[in-house]
Amino acid sequence: MKMLSKEKIILNGKAKDKYEAVRMAGKLLVDAGHVAPEYVDKMLEREEIVSTYMGGGLAIPHGTKEAKNLIFSTGLSVVRFPEGVDFGGDEPAFIVIGIAAAGGDHMEVLTNVAMIFTEESNLERIMNAATEEEIADILEGGM
Repeated sequence: MKMLSKEKIILNGKAKDKYEAVRMAGKLLVDAGHVAPEYVDKMLEREEIVSTYMGGGLAIPHGTKEAKNLIFSTGLSVVRFPEGVDFGGDEPAFIVIGIAAAGGDHMEVLTNVAMIFTEESNLERIMNAATEEEIADILEGGM
């Protein structure tokens, strides 16, 4: 299943805080037609409930359970922050992956993304990727 394309990847994101970072990842999902604009509000709401920072430089923002009806199709967005963004963890998030998962895809998509990043070399490969296509290939290869 192709969930990622170069149009949903930003290589050099800059955000003043985690909320701006989540909005950037969410806007890519909206622009790609995966979600309604209100889904981004639900992503921010989830961030208020519990941080989506997973550790190891990775954050995976996604909407609340109540946001299911705002998802049109399953998709991912990726924003790479070379300078990092404070998500309240021990270290900044350098990779922010927005997730919209339709139907029962949610846990599978979340698990697949998290598993890709258990391999430390994948974070390094993504941080060093020169193009959006390279990032898409790394992530799609692990799905």
